[in-house]
Amino acid sequence: MEGPLTIPVLDKGFVRLVDQMGDDRAIVQAARVSYGEGTKTVREDAALIDYLMRHRHTSPFEMVVFKFHVKAPIFVVRQWFRHRTASVNEVSGRYSILKEEFYEPEAFRRQARRNKQASEGALLDEEALALLRRVEQEAYGAYRALLEKGVAREMARMVLPLNLYTEFYWKQDLHNLFHFLKLRLAPEAQWEIRQYAQAIAEIVKERVPLAWAAFEEHLLGGALLSRTELRALRGLLTPEVYEKALASLGLEGSRLREALEKLFGPGEVP
Repeated sequence: MEGPLTIPVLDKGFVRLVDQMGDDRAIVQAARVSYGEGTKTVREDAALIDYLMRHRHTSPFEMVVFKFHVKAPIFVVRQWFRHRTASVNEVSGRYSILKEEFYEPEAFRRQARRNKQASEGALLDEEALALLRRVEQEAYGAYRALLEKGVAREMARMVLPLNLYTEFYWKQDLHNLFHFLKLRLAPEAQWEIRQYAQAIAEIVKERVPLAWAAFEEHLLGGALLSRTELRALRGLLTPEVYEKALASLGLEGSRLREALEKLFGPGEVP
């Protein structure tokens, strides 16, 4: 891998690709464990990866691992670490004196009226932004004063707000990384963490393009239907109408039949 790939995020943050193990070929090699590398064409590899993704054969994707260096506000990182499938090492406020770096949004967002944990629209309020900056200065000033008085670092940090920046290393296999991106690229995810997810997605898309295409097709852009929803669709469509629609979008052969059987069942598809 060439030099570190770094993407700026928010006002002072970033996502940096530190290391990568494996690529699309590693996924294919794991799936074709009895074959040597390089025995198939790119088109065949893409078809295999697509098959693995749509049938949720996840273990070959675990053969690819990404390691990132991330700088983000604490409140973003606390959401991030709810994904408990990675190896993580964060800067220690017990060992180090934390830097005076705070996330300051260009504008606040209003509390969403229908969703208690979401926001909507811009709240352009200079007084609110000034209040945020004043709290930052007072909190960091108190932090430094406590340190100068001999208070332990692990206790002095209690006065610091959640928009303080922190840094961490994050190592994640591709299967679980796709799960993270599925959730954190969603429109309902908090705006700030979506910016980090988009930066990671940009890197992943470049590094494993075949796997990304399959992920985008079947997971990121797909949807899981309930039994009731399937029954409703079957009442609106016939296999013939659905087949024609699928064919018009480029599906053919076994892929087309598989899509028909997914909706109508094997016994209903001629």
